Amino acid sequence: MAKRDYYDILGAARGASAEELKKAYRTKAKELHPDRNSDNPNAEAQFKEVNEAYEVLKDADKKAAYDRYGHAAFEGGMGGSGRGYPGGANNGDFASAFSDVFEDLFGDFMGGRGGGGGSRSRAQRGSDLRYNLRVSLEEAFKGVQKTINVPTSITCDTCRGTGAEGGAEPVTCPTCSGMGKVRAQQGFFTVERTCPTCSGMGQIIKNPCRSCGGAGRIEKERSLSVNIPAGVETGTRIRLAGEGEAGLRGGPAGDLYIFIEVKEHAIFQRDGVHLFCRIPVSITTAALGGEVEVPTIDGGKSRVKVPAGSQTGKQMRLRSKGMPALRGGGTGDMVLELAVETPVNLTARQRELLTEFEKLSEENNPEGSSFFSKVKGFWDGMKS
Repeated sequence: MAKRDYYDILGAARGASAEELKKAYRTKAKELHPDRNSDNPNAEAQFKEVNEAYEVLKDADKKAAYDRYGHAAFEGGMGGSGRGYPGGANNGDFASAFSDVFEDLFGDFMGGRGGGGGSRSRAQRGSDLRYNLRVSLEEAFKGVQKTINVPTSITCDTCRGTGAEGGAEPVTCPTCSGMGKVRAQQGFFTVERTCPTCSGMGQIIKNPCRSCGGAGRIEKERSLSVNIPAGVETGTRIRLAGEGEAGLRGGPAGDLYIFIEVKEHAIFQRDGVHLFCRIPVSITTAALGGEVEVPTIDGGKSRVKVPAGSQTGKQMRLRSKGMPALRGGGTGDMVLELAVETPVNLTARQRELLTEFEKLSEENNPEGSSFFSKVKGFWDGMKS
């Protein structure tokens, strides 16, 4: 059976550069790797075929010979360039080709580039923790100091975080010799995996601490005092460095992240640094004008003049009566929105007075007069 063209095997064009050939090889090698094609009985043969093609085309001399003579260049009688090619690449040449992309193909096994060399530290950083904290709008305005209880892991006092009884130092793992990884032969290549004895730590503890079971840390609830700055909003994140979970076997602690949620307020609605407040006013105050007393977020009061003839929805602004900016930059405003109230549960005398008032107010309702004038014009237009 005739051998396939090496360029076709790699999916590369003739005249492709060395970089293009390498890229094509990596793509094909990943695609046809036997570990990723367990349901394909031909995967291993195809994988070897790809490596054979690349081994020839990556070498400038061999590639030149192949471009000129094809497969005949490596079938004997064509000079030394065919040495070691009785139908495929020899073991040494294959290893050379395969090493170019070893990290790409086995990154998941190796734990990232460079993961196979050197020993792994026994200490591991603790996990970061999250704590959700609710504060009132008043607390967000002034800033407050809160005491929170956080369930977390802390360094074991008995072993001082080493995990060993009496604070003794761990010893080198005999299975992996401190590498944290072991090698396993799979067909024609070697794969590194996390050591099952030490779980990748590279060290083991002969006599684990009785208090922490060898972890170097114990579960405990901690009380922390947290300063909540003025101006925080829902979603504000506060980081407390080193207040997270304790590190494993003496490793550094993680961080604690506090996420703020500001509770809804009964009077004020917030929009960034501005506050909104809906103020009910009587129909007489809205008509005649007057003053109303309104609350402010700092616990104080402000008197506001209501202009005569005010309508529902009219807004008035109190400068610098809103929320402070979290990182400086001044204070927002408080916006008041009037809501003109219609009286209910009228007495007979009130009804009599309002009826009389309505008769005397036909020319005092400009918005109503304008609206009904437009309605009359609309109806007249429909008739015509």
